[in-house]
Amino acid sequence: MPLLNVFVYGHYRRKPRLPAVNDAINEDKERVAITDYNKYLEKLRAGQKGMNPFLDFMGIKLIELKDGYAQFRMPIRPEYLQGARLVQGGLIVALADEAIAHAMITRLIPTEGITTIELKSNFLAGVKNGELTATATVFKKGKSLIIGDCLVTDDKANNICRVSATFLILKQKEKKAS
Repeated sequence: MPLLNVFVYGHYRRKPRLPAVNDAINEDKERVAITDYNKYLEKLRAGQKGMNPFLDFMGIKLIELKDGYAQFRMPIRPEYLQGARLVQGGLIVALADEAIAHAMITRLIPTEGITTIELKSNFLAGVKNGELTATATVFKKGKSLIIGDCLVTDDKANNICRVSATFLILKQKEKKAS
């Protein structure tokens, strides 16, 4: 496993590199960075496992993906419930964050990436069973920021959570000629 220099309490320490959010698993079962979002989205649409370990782990399925729009569905499992026997709010927000990010990816050019810099959630109702659907759209893409919105509903079309997020657009630096 590659090592990273990590600054901890005034000292650099060598730590194992954890897989990045934009890592995927190649045919040899190794983690590789996603450098081509179009290929990633194509494989995700085809249902290929291992492209996004979080989606696989949570049982989240892609329902629809088009320009500036993404819809995902997640089953509610008993282990997703908190003490009051409702889905833990952070899981609902994570579902929305994934939907927003994927809607945004459809608007990126090959030299761009994204990272969340702000996210706001409004919980509208609790839910304890069935499925959740996250429907996200891109509100605005600027030169350095992209804003998205998501509404999470239950399988009875009740509004459960509204999420808005701002992502920083990461620009790939041009390589200097040697």
